[in-house]
Amino acid sequence: MSAPTRAAATAERNPVVRALARVGLATIGLLHILIGAIAVAIAAGGSGDADQSGALQAVVAVPGGLFAVWLAAAGLIVLALWQILVAMRAQRTGTRLVELGKCMLYAALAALAISIALGGSHDSSSSEKTLSARLLAQPGGVFVLAIVGLAIIAGGVVFLRNGITRRFERDLRLPPNALAEVTTTLGRVGYIAKGVALLLVGGLVVAGAVTIDPGKAGGLDGSLKALVGLPFGPVLLILIAVGLIAYGVFWLVRSVAARL
Repeated sequence: MSAPTRAAATAERNPVVRALARVGLATIGLLHILIGAIAVAIAAGGSGDADQSGALQAVVAVPGGLFAVWLAAAGLIVLALWQILVAMRAQRTGTRLVELGKCMLYAALAALAISIALGGSHDSSSSEKTLSARLLAQPGGVFVLAIVGLAIIAGGVVFLRNGITRRFERDLRLPPNALAEVTTTLGRVGYIAKGVALLLVGGLVVAGAVTIDPGKAGGLDGSLKALVGLPFGPVLLILIAVGLIAYGVFWLVRSVAARL
């Protein structure tokens, strides 16, 4: 075993690191539950931003929420570092790349949480539309935006496959008890709902590229809100929202019960 691998193994066994990593897992669960709840409110005619920034800003607004967001940021940072440790110990290049991709995602969420905790205000849909507009204004930007949309669609397909085939259970390592069955059921529902949501986001990004209309590429919040104006759209939105809530509960249970 090489020195970096030994260092990674030592860090993984540290109880403080493991505890904060579980906080990071729980944070991801809480964010999805809040996004799902906001989506239900939107389907019922309410308002809100059904994305990570909207969920974090909703947490800050409640008593003790600022402390919770700072704790979430710490957990996400440790979870991002944890993925680096996992990548260092991985045997296959493909696995390393997947773990490093997770690291980047968790680090981005941590940065968003820190920004909101410091008083920043974010409108993810507006930011994504602005970024899409700038991209479309560049030579070849239409093709780049289309590729981004197709990549998101591919991610949605992967989530659907993992939910339908229960492929995600390979990474769970849950103790064999009744809680494990409940967790995997929540995971299946959640993965399928997340897959559908990503397909919507990716589809709108591709549509924005094809029509050269950055207004269509509004991210998760914009994609979910676009459903409201469609026939049976609010019903579909509620189904996706319930699935996202199930996905969030799955992560909460995983943060407590899964063996790291």
